[in-house]
Amino acid sequence: MPEGDTVWQTAARLHAALAGREVTRFELRVPREALVDLGGQTVREVVPRGKHILHRIGEWTLHSHLKMEGSWAVLRPGARWPRPAHTARAIVCADGVETVGFDLAEIAVVRTADEQTLIGHLGPDPLQPDWDPGEAAQRLAADTREVHVALLDQRNLAGLGNEYANELLFVRGILPTTPAHETDTAALVETGARMLRANRDRTIRTFTGDSRRGYERWVYGRQNRPCRRCGTLIRRMDLGADPTRERMVFWCPRCQR
Repeated sequence: MPEGDTVWQTAARLHAALAGREVTRFELRVPREALVDLGGQTVREVVPRGKHILHRIGEWTLHSHLKMEGSWAVLRPGARWPRPAHTARAIVCADGVETVGFDLAEIAVVRTADEQTLIGHLGPDPLQPDWDPGEAAQRLAADTREVHVALLDQRNLAGLGNEYANELLFVRGILPTTPAHETDTAALVETGARMLRANRDRTIRTFTGDSRRGYERWVYGRQNRPCRRCGTLIRRMDLGADPTRERMVFWCPRCQR
């Protein structure tokens, strides 16, 4: 599931492959941007921001979002694509390298000077040099919704997704339906940031410290299985800002109160 750590790793791979190189092929397979061609321009950098990826090419920025199913592949020219061609949404090539974005969302091209029109709403990002934990804690503290919902709102804190929200609330011992402003938001922010940074450089995401398959998570995806701490069966419910944005929520009724 693409969350802040996955996006950071993806951007790092793309940057290593493309930065400083001239674009030899630029193709966007979405109607709105299909005629844009940045061929001949130089890739300055590829950077993440929350769950967003920004290719800065010449004076322009290609913006994309992985959502639930998206991915970018870095390939040798002529290599077989790892996904069906009809799922390709973006192709950016340079001499000796081909990068392909599959099942991407929110694709747009804007002048780099206008990037804020696309990402200006995002809250502080723990994986960025300008990370401001105090601001993130303050935004969460002003949110009266369920804390699980508040954590997923990228305007409060950028980079956390559903898996992180579930695991973070377990580690902090907080019931997911607790109003965010009634929690220790500074502690939540500090723990969430440490989780993202710890997983940023791992090939396998883990919250327990154990990367063996089936042992990586405390509660996420473990409905009706015993809590690793107390043995109580993990429960599940659906929760969201509205019915169209509900997510699966897992918790231990004994460890999280």
